[in-house]
Amino acid sequence: MNDHGRRRLGVILGVGLACGLLPGITLTGTETVDIVLSVLMASLVMTVLTQVIFIGPSGRVPLPALLGFGLAGFVQDALIWWLLSWLGPTITYLHVDGLSTILLAALITRSTLLLLSQLGPAAETAED
Repeated sequence: MNDHGRRRLGVILGVGLACGLLPGITLTGTETVDIVLSVLMASLVMTVLTQVIFIGPSGRVPLPALLGFGLAGFVQDALIWWLLSWLGPTITYLHVDGLSTILLAALITRSTLLLLSQLGPAAETAED
């Protein structure tokens, strides 16, 4: 899996974990399909915005650089979760309650993304 695929997977897993683990994120749909579509919509918004403005390593990096990327990406993810908390009730059944939930969701999402980005190969070599 290439770097873009790992990033997308990290975002999708992070959003799914945040929606499933945090009590401040409620999915109020009456049908299972409504809930799944709400998580997919949140994942889609998060994936598109993190791909348009990508903050993160493209492979393994030393710990100080990883912490810098993580902090900048955390701010980006918090802003996206804030956007989702504002838009969520109007376009889906997703409700995000409070700043603490937004910050925890951003932490879960960015941690998952960084973890998967560091699981890739140490260095990509060109094959002849």
